[in-house]
Amino acid sequence: MATVRLDIRTETALKRLSVRRGQTQSEVIRDAITRLADEEEPCSAYQRLESFAGIVDSGGQQLSTETGKRLRELLKERSDARRSG
Repeated sequence: MATVRLDIRTETALKRLSVRRGQTQSEVIRDAITRLADEEEPCSAYQRLESFAGIVDSGGQQLSTETGKRLRELLKERSDARRSG
């Protein structure tokens, strides 16, 4: 457990937020610290998208197989289209 000393303005804001949000003052402080920590810590692209991984069913189409080959073919098609266009 920690003790936090607040100036009057900050304490008033904390009380107002606590009432408005229907949370205890400790909950408001914890939420604020969590948000600040999330902003400070670098997050990889994987971490940002992790909750979405595996939530879509492709219906057995195996969409992730040979993606490198498909991407190369797509890029070659686009390149060829630009040259002939």
